[in-house]
Amino acid sequence: MKQIRLKDFTIGEGLFFIMGPCVIEDERSTLDALEALLKITSDLGVPFVFKSSYDKANRTSVSSYRGPGIKEGLRILKKAKDSFGVPILTDVHCVHDVAAVAEVADIIQIPAFLCRQTDLIVEAAKSGRIVNIKKGQFMAAHDMNQSVGKAVSTGNDKIILTERGSSFGYNNLVVDYRSFPILRGLGYPVVFDATHSVQRPGGMGTCSGGDREMVEYLARAAVAVGVDGVFMEVHHDPDKALCDGPNSVAIKDLKGLIKDLVAIDSLVRPALASRG
Repeated sequence: MKQIRLKDFTIGEGLFFIMGPCVIEDERSTLDALEALLKITSDLGVPFVFKSSYDKANRTSVSSYRGPGIKEGLRILKKAKDSFGVPILTDVHCVHDVAAVAEVADIIQIPAFLCRQTDLIVEAAKSGRIVNIKKGQFMAAHDMNQSVGKAVSTGNDKIILTERGSSFGYNNLVVDYRSFPILRGLGYPVVFDATHSVQRPGGMGTCSGGDREMVEYLARAAVAVGVDGVFMEVHHDPDKALCDGPNSVAIKDLKGLIKDLVAIDSLVRPALASRG
């Protein structure tokens, strides 16, 4: 399996975490969240990538908060990166954002709804940055080989694949745990998005709902099956979050969960390594 060096750790060698508020609400709250996450991950000695979005272009309602926009959002993410030395992940929704995002982000994320958008994947891969492609809610796991092929066509094979649940009727998602070995069989590190997988898309009418109390159960199961990373949207006060609050994890509850996930990974990692 492909391994990818990122700052002081290697994606694919052990469990790493992608965490942060769904969307940048303001500079202070973003940096406060980052400081809290760095304290937790440093105490536990686990690799960490900070995630937050400058623009959520796929919100349910036209009146939903989308973020500060690319200019202000990237300024805040750059300040976070320069001040704390942490790797940064953020998502892009259109081709013309990629060049600016690549100047700041270490990982460019392709949203699940856009995982078949050829031009967007190709442009992100051409940047030379690591590209995290989230599997669409409408996609079979094995069909992600086509999305991988679009990125690899540029000569960039620094690819991560993320499972975030599949549509199951209306306003609901389920996780098929067979997808993890299937995705890993494509040859690239696999991440489980534990918080979007408990989302209820559009479930509250003008916004999405979610079952955050289920995050810990799905995350433990995914690590037991075998993944390389866990993605979680987190917030100091999820009930007041401006985006994805119902499925976000409170930062104060993270440390115990991460310890559990690392312990599970230590048991299954040798078996993953033996399979390549």
